[in-house]
Amino acid sequence: MAADASWWRDAVIYEIYIRSFGDGDGDGLGDIAGIRSRLPYLRDLGVDAIWITPWYPSPMADGGYDVADYCDIDPRFGTLADAQELIDEVHAQGMRIIVDLVPNHTSDHHPWFQEALAAGPGSPERARYLFRDGTSSGGPPNNWRSVFGGPAWTRVADGQWYLHLFDAHQPDLDWQHRDVRAEFESILRFWLDRGVDGFRVDVAHGLIKHADLPDIPTDHEDMLEPPDRTDHPHWDRPEVHEIYRSWRAIAESYGPDRVFVAEAWVAKPERLACYVRPDELHTAFNFDFLRCSWHADALRAVVDCTTRALDAVGAPPTWVLSNHDITRHVTRYGRASTRGGGSQHESHGPVDVALGRRRARAALLLMLALPGSAYLYQGEELGLEELEDLPIEVLQDPTWERSGRTARGRDGCRVPLPWSGFRPPFGFSPGDTPPWLPQPQRWVSLTAELQKREPDSMLALYHRALGVRRNHSALGEGGWSWLPSATGVLALHRTPGLVCIVNISGGPTALPRHERVLLSSEPLPDGALPADSAAWLEVADHHVPQRAAATSFPTDGVPGRW
Repeated sequence: MAADASWWRDAVIYEIYIRSFGDGDGDGLGDIAGIRSRLPYLRDLGVDAIWITPWYPSPMADGGYDVADYCDIDPRFGTLADAQELIDEVHAQGMRIIVDLVPNHTSDHHPWFQEALAAGPGSPERARYLFRDGTSSGGPPNNWRSVFGGPAWTRVADGQWYLHLFDAHQPDLDWQHRDVRAEFESILRFWLDRGVDGFRVDVAHGLIKHADLPDIPTDHEDMLEPPDRTDHPHWDRPEVHEIYRSWRAIAESYGPDRVFVAEAWVAKPERLACYVRPDELHTAFNFDFLRCSWHADALRAVVDCTTRALDAVGAPPTWVLSNHDITRHVTRYGRASTRGGGSQHESHGPVDVALGRRRARAALLLMLALPGSAYLYQGEELGLEELEDLPIEVLQDPTWERSGRTARGRDGCRVPLPWSGFRPPFGFSPGDTPPWLPQPQRWVSLTAELQKREPDSMLALYHRALGVRRNHSALGEGGWSWLPSATGVLALHRTPGLVCIVNISGGPTALPRHERVLLSSEPLPDGALPADSAAWLEVADHHVPQRAAATSFPTDGVPGRW
């Protein structure tokens, strides 16, 4: 594939949670063969790149985010040769491929950690991790808590403790150690040599810990709600940026089109912008947008704060509505409280799934109309909801056990996709092999095969929206401004010649002057935009009012009209 130094600035990237995308060998678990068989689907959907969650050898204590070998493929997913063929085929289809990098911690099965356990206290092998003696009273070195619940320290047989900000099977590396830095630079080169186009950096904000490992004045830590402080002992420490400057130099040595995207849960957009300065990572997930309520003022504020902070460092924003760690947005938008974040996947009341899907359709048009790049999570194009009623005996997320079986964890957004047919496994696996998490029979109406034949389906909307986005010169990176609009309505002007209008007001609103409707998330009775819907309009730029302040109203004083 020819180099395009700026492809990532406005790309649409599709996240593949490998265990749940497609099963090619019939064992009920997704794999590389399953991805290869669905590449035409992804090409036709209109995405520019795919991101694959960890496919490395792993005991699967945390779904592959506990890596035992960063330079091989887990046999359950295929072989290194299979991975190479996939990389080549993705490029042949005109797409790019991003792989997951997990630098904060390894698996406890990793050879380094096994060597550390065998070597004992004070050894060079233990220095690659964060082993410490406990307190004089026999407790752990400090009060840090695991994101998954419980203490962040586990004691080994000789009495020392090791740090794990996540599961006990995921010991944290000490990124002050030269061996750790050199090893990951080697890992980057290993995959770049094989042609990958970039890396998604897991827990990018967590690599460096305060040298003194001080206590935290709270007994609760949540990855999705990092505290707003500039000197947190293990989140978003300034020393991480030295690491990313060295990584950027490695990527650029392979060409201008190799990229990084950071998973960095930070308190403010200005903090996020530090990760994407010109000599560091290229992009970072915009979790403020993902967590935002379905409320016009809140969404507008997030867009403004994000673009302002990133413009200051010359980086494009990213937009995302769901991923493998978050309650699916169809479910979030179907609740009375639509804000995401907080404790992972806790139920927050009853869900109106039909309302959630309606809002999700509108949110898609808003997201794809914003400047920058967008990430889609597998299954959102089918309108899948979070499965909050999985039997407890099938739950596998470590959050379930570490929380004392009080938090169900993330399995509900990771259920294998329904591709075709009338009963599980819905084409996910060949034959009748049950998938690793059970699919509900009600998904029979959401299969990709069925939705391809329905012109008003969620999948059809994604096809049309991505097609317009790819071909319209106003969309992607470029100029934009807010327009005057009624309370509860967002109107976004993209130049040249496009307006995105989103109605969150609770009632219908009139469409502004336009040449024609390019796309709408719902039918437009009598030329009005219904509640919880959105439209893309072709406009004559000279008819568009000037940029509006946050509280402005339409120029003629009539709600919903210009």
